[in-house]
Amino acid sequence: MNMHSAVDMMYPLILSVILLHITDGAGTQSMNIGVISAAPGIIPCLYDDTHKENRKYWCEGSHWISCSILAYANKTGKYSLTDYPAQSIFTVQWKNLKTSDSGYYWCAVEIGGKIDKGYYLYLTVQANPDVSVVNSSVSGHEGGDISVQCFYSSGYKNKLKQWCRYKDQSCYTVGRTYTSQNSSVQISDDERSSFTVLMTGLRLTDSGWYYCSAGDLQAPVQLTVTEVKRAMTASRPVTDVAETHPARTAATKTLNSEIHSTDEKNKHDVILVMFLPAMLVLLLFVTLVAIVTCRLRKKPERSQTGEEHFNSTRNTMTSNSPANANPSSSVNSEVEVIYSSVKIYPRL
Repeated sequence: MNMHSAVDMMYPLILSVILLHITDGAGTQSMNIGVISAAPGIIPCLYDDTHKENRKYWCEGSHWISCSILAYANKTGKYSLTDYPAQSIFTVQWKNLKTSDSGYYWCAVEIGGKIDKGYYLYLTVQANPDVSVVNSSVSGHEGGDISVQCFYSSGYKNKLKQWCRYKDQSCYTVGRTYTSQNSSVQISDDERSSFTVLMTGLRLTDSGWYYCSAGDLQAPVQLTVTEVKRAMTASRPVTDVAETHPARTAATKTLNSEIHSTDEKNKHDVILVMFLPAMLVLLLFVTLVAIVTCRLRKKPERSQTGEEHFNSTRNTMTSNSPANANPSSSVNSEVEVIYSSVKIYPRL
């Protein structure tokens, strides 16, 4: 009995030492994440850069030494784990969870021959979590801005509101905080049911995982910042000199649009110059063909008319000729001279 009492007293101490060792390896504090029941979700798990090649897994249980491994990285099932060594992070994704799935979970890395490293977090699965976001993934372009709305229940109305980054645990509170010369984070709370995070002057290095925080609850959000495409023309390159200034970025976009419009107009002018003479020549050729065809059609008609006129004239002349004259009505030219004889009688 005394031995069991001693073990019971030693157990919390041993567990604390193990937890300190585990969380020290991950460099991340324990979190209480709000999860919407019967809906897909995703959360990040961070690990040390020296463990990129180690096997990652997702474990359930309130105690590290007795937690049950639910999934390994790059394996499918109720939970899907995807490892991103370049970012020293792996994600845990699910299609739906029940309220009964609320509990302690562990982001862990196998060490091999030693105690595995990781950290624990608590998932609170609710139909309407006390802290949540509409979309757990947002994106923006370099030099632009993004807005995230974080919701909280009435019980967290007076709790501290924060926007924090997973990687370095840097947090920003209500108000405006400048993160660099050209970017800033502004948090405004409506003091009713939500607070809004506005990040302006985005940089590529701002990409990563963040979370909305109200009191002791968090809701993860993944931010992806993409590079601005620089427009280039054949005759004149357009250099983006406003990578970090929104006003200059807008001016550059306007300039690129004008250049594009000018190029399109020049293309149209070239097309007109090239094809207009060809169209005129083609039109002239078609006109000539039509004229020649018309004349060729009229020529046979004229020949036929002339022939008919000739035949008519010939028939008229034939009908009036002596050969066709009626003997009773005409006199031969040779018989036209009538010789008469005069008989002279002697005088008495």
